[in-house]
Amino acid sequence: MRSHLLALFLLAAAPSFAQQMPPELPFESVPDFLKLPDGVNFGEVPGVAVDARGHIYVFTRSNSANGPAYGAAAAQLFEFGPKGEYIREIGKSLYGWSEAHTVRIDRDGNIWAIDKGSDMVIKFNQAGRVVWVFGRKQEAADGAEPLPHPNPPLPAVDARFRQPTDVAWDSQGNIYITDGYINSRVAKFDKHGDWVGQWGEYGSEPGQFRLPHTIAIDRNDNIYVGDRTNRRIQVFNTEGKFLRMFTIDVPPASGTKAVNGPTPTGAALAANIGQPNSICITPGPNQVMFVGESTFPGRIFKVSLEGKVLGIIGRSGRELGQFSGAHQLACPSENEIYVAETSNWRVQKVLIRSRSSQAR
Repeated sequence: MRSHLLALFLLAAAPSFAQQMPPELPFESVPDFLKLPDGVNFGEVPGVAVDARGHIYVFTRSNSANGPAYGAAAAQLFEFGPKGEYIREIGKSLYGWSEAHTVRIDRDGNIWAIDKGSDMVIKFNQAGRVVWVFGRKQEAADGAEPLPHPNPPLPAVDARFRQPTDVAWDSQGNIYITDGYINSRVAKFDKHGDWVGQWGEYGSEPGQFRLPHTIAIDRNDNIYVGDRTNRRIQVFNTEGKFLRMFTIDVPPASGTKAVNGPTPTGAALAANIGQPNSICITPGPNQVMFVGESTFPGRIFKVSLEGKVLGIIGRSGRELGQFSGAHQLACPSENEIYVAETSNWRVQKVLIRSRSSQAR
């Protein structure tokens, strides 16, 4: 019903939207930026992160020859230098690798990989050694099988996950893990890795989630959770108190086509517009947010921390400068974004140009 009402609203408000549409930001996508070794390809790319040195980490659903066609293990973690040069693979054949989801770098340079398939979050140091593990993979001896999705979900268990999605840290080093496809909560650990608590449950009311898919924290410790299926971003404090929420209600350009499957219309389109698939927040005193839409309409949005859409980047498509499945974003600055795409099996380095430079 909510999606249907939104579709009607968007249709009725079309003239208003046309007058208030955020600007399309001029940008370029750097061709062939990441240099993989000969004979190596990415699979689906759900994760990308950049550290303070400008090194780029890519978590990809490749190496998928091990397992049945319907559930092959698919996760490799690669590191590249600032110019896109290949450096190494981290955690080769790791026990926790099952289905790559996201990768993040903390303020100390540690590398955190979130694996949806093994229900684990794994912390590496810069040497590529495992430091901490959160959650536990099902044991093969116990007849492991895909997790069920009952509705409503079974109660969540402290310090265990069911298809986790992302991780972030506050200024005190506390750890926040979105969990995820089944548990519909945010789990909190302290800087020592000890369990603190959780908030959220399955639902559509403020403070509830249907799919907490991405998380980011600003310099004032406001926590932004991309509640993808509810098509909104919710904001909390570090104790899990709901503060506010906002949605992105920008209709796609006429003629935009989906990359996979039929192009949504009506209620299906309304349910897809502005779905927060990925969030990153720029560093520094004047922070902004970038939000990657789900597979369709497939855009990247520049958004103020208050929720105002400041600009639009790209659209759905397969070509360079187009996107499909912008599953994770890394934004080391306001003018440089890395986009990990599941549907297009790649990472794009996007450079946003100023309008003054475009005029020249």
